Amino acid sequence: MQSAGERALVLHGGGAAGNAWEIGVVAGVFDAGLDVTQADVIIGTSAGSTAAAQITSVTPTELFAAILAAAPQQRIGQGGPEGARVAMGPLANHMEITSRIIATAETAASMRRGMGAAALDMDAASDGSGQARWRAVVAARLPRQHWPEQLLLITAVDAHSGEPVVFDRHSGVDLVDAVAASTSNGFGVPPYSIGDSRYIDGGYRRNENADLAAGYARVLVLSPFGGRSRHPPEWGMQLAAQLDELRAGGSRVETIFPDGDSLNAFGVNMMDLSTRAPAAQAGYNQAKALAGQLSEFWR
Repeated sequence: MQSAGERALVLHGGGAAGNAWEIGVVAGVFDAGLDVTQADVIIGTSAGSTAAAQITSVTPTELFAAILAAAPQQRIGQGGPEGARVAMGPLANHMEITSRIIATAETAASMRRGMGAAALDMDAASDGSGQARWRAVVAARLPRQHWPEQLLLITAVDAHSGEPVVFDRHSGVDLVDAVAASTSNGFGVPPYSIGDSRYIDGGYRRNENADLAAGYARVLVLSPFGGRSRHPPEWGMQLAAQLDELRAGGSRVETIFPDGDSLNAFGVNMMDLSTRAPAAQAGYNQAKALAGQLSEFWR
């Protein structure tokens, strides 16, 4: 194959728990002597876009330590917070709405348009304050708020057209805005405005979006959801289809999915802030055990 580069790192979404788990995994291999943050391209989707921006700003060790040092949070149902996103809209029927859109859509493109339309309709009934609040939340999570020199791709979907969008440092969009767009699921967080456009979660493009690593010799994918997809297999949204395409193009691919301890740390609600420390620690422990195997692949 004609290689676009040597190494690609793909970080998928997964709420508060998924973000922390990914940081833990990256920190675990880093402390074992393998620095995957120096990939030729890092691709971030939803909570993975936050992780991607974070690991290109400071060392994984610092990020991991900060998660463990954060004030403990109570589990939801015990008087704790309502989750990592800071609720800005109706969340209770999120799964019901999105499942109905997926079930009635004929194609992935029509599903994306349906998600965008539903999100815009819900936002029309809000007081309009969500944008500034969500930007402040995202900005507070990023150690640095400018694009790194290395190639960083942040995915999103245009809420009006349903067209996928990929932001990078040449897009003329601030890093904070790109991450805010990729993490705006359109329901708990309203569609995010950049210029005249509105954007929703990059996971509506194609789940992990590992296909953006086409042409890279080695591709490492971290998927907090273990490659699972809610979409019909014929749409090709699932990670397995993306990996088949990458391998057909000549890429070597490795995936890291949560092990049993990590899944236990996630609990029943991956948006729950109280999952962050245990998820990060579980990811760290899991990665330390995988470091030798990954080192041979990555180097």
